[in-house]
Amino acid sequence: MPDVSLRPINPATDMELLFEMHRDPVADQMAAFTAKDPDDRAAFDAHWERILSDENVINRAILCDGELAGSIANFEMFGQTNVAYGVHRALWGNGIASQALALFLDELDERPLYGRCAADNLGSLRVLQKCGFKEIGRERGYAEARGEEIEEIVLRLD
Repeated sequence: MPDVSLRPINPATDMELLFEMHRDPVADQMAAFTAKDPDDRAAFDAHWERILSDENVINRAILCDGELAGSIANFEMFGQTNVAYGVHRALWGNGIASQALALFLDELDERPLYGRCAADNLGSLRVLQKCGFKEIGRERGYAEARGEEIEEIVLRLD
């Protein structure tokens, strides 16, 4: 089992890998609800500047065996606190996202928390379920990465 830990995002050292992950077409397709133009570095930088300066958002780097592997955060959407995470595609399937989410949940006192994923993103769905999130509904939303409306599963952790 890999050694997974979290630390604050370091803009000076983390952005290159996070941008690389952001631009991965396979990961974008899987996540579905992504940026309109994943290659737009200015929009990427502006997004990160905004969320890193938002005192209501907790952002963490996900480390695997001491190396940057992705990121995890909470954010407000539809009046609910949600969690979101991403792990470099080369590391998928190793339990890293599940371990990172479990560690992140230890930092967050607020409940309920919500998670959302494309209905066909079985990996992300499993991560949320392993950490105790339960499906509470399904919605349809426009997925930029797919250029169409798709089904999204909404989960809650009480």
